[in-house]
Amino acid sequence: MPTKSTSKLGKWNRWDPYQESNFKNRIAVRRLFPDWFSRRSRRLGRLPQTLQMLLEYSDPILRPVCAMARPRSQFRPCIDLHEGKVKQIVGSTIEQSDFQENFVSEKPSSWFAEKFRDDALCGGHVIKLGPGNDQAALDALAVWPGGLQVGGGITIDNGQSWIDAGASHVIVTSWLFDGLNLDWERVRSLAKEIGSCRIVIDLSCRRTANGWSVATNRWQTLTEVDLTVEILERLAPYCNEFLIHAADVEGKCGGIDIELVKLLSDFETRKVTYAGGVASMDDLMQIDEASQGKLDVTVGSALDLFGGQGMRYQELISWNCAEATSGEA
Repeated sequence: MPTKSTSKLGKWNRWDPYQESNFKNRIAVRRLFPDWFSRRSRRLGRLPQTLQMLLEYSDPILRPVCAMARPRSQFRPCIDLHEGKVKQIVGSTIEQSDFQENFVSEKPSSWFAEKFRDDALCGGHVIKLGPGNDQAALDALAVWPGGLQVGGGITIDNGQSWIDAGASHVIVTSWLFDGLNLDWERVRSLAKEIGSCRIVIDLSCRRTANGWSVATNRWQTLTEVDLTVEILERLAPYCNEFLIHAADVEGKCGGIDIELVKLLSDFETRKVTYAGGVASMDDLMQIDEASQGKLDVTVGSALDLFGGQGMRYQELISWNCAEATSGEA
């Protein structure tokens, strides 16, 4: 079913890819977007979606390549706020009087938000660790409205106000629980009030005899809810994404919980972001390989942007921009 276009690509015919005009289309695409056809960007998994669809339809030789390409785990940035400042804290110590701070920034939250915006790092988390962080969170959202998610003290009463302030999503955990168990009425009512497409459910967890149990109240309270694929499936209709911190290794730069990564990789209904213990590019590649690119990754204390020595921010930017691994890799 041929169609015509007034764009620079000229006439488009989906059904006859070897027609002369479509050969010219492929040449035109290369001339319009030369950077996307460099040696590092040749595999289709990292090309913009519109261009990828264009090329899939124009050349049947490329269709098997597209089918082989798998997603790639992406780096998600974070802005952890404590007492109004951007910090990196060992999560398991946060309620202690002598809690361990790995990093305290002299720069405001808005500086980090601007950097993430300029580097097109979507889906970053702004986490309010306790009271006194609302203004810093608002400052970050004002710099990049629609580009950041916000969590910490989110309830049905304030969730929409954070969306109105510029958050793309609200991240919620503790409010969904009544004591040590999920309150399913709260789960349903929050999704109805704000919309499931705007909700990220944080099911951060600790290791227990049953595997992993969800921890609330800044990871200090162990609930009776075990983190399983089944609970993720039950909650999936009420959210757009999941955020999972491996609280036992969070902030320690001692390596990831690979068994938890493998568990999360068995769930495919919603996007999941893993955080905890990522200390090097080897850890990131291990997550990417174990999950086949299904899990995204947050890096905190190991990142040079937060005073760490294990991972370079620019290296993660390059990772996000690199070609996706194909089935041949």
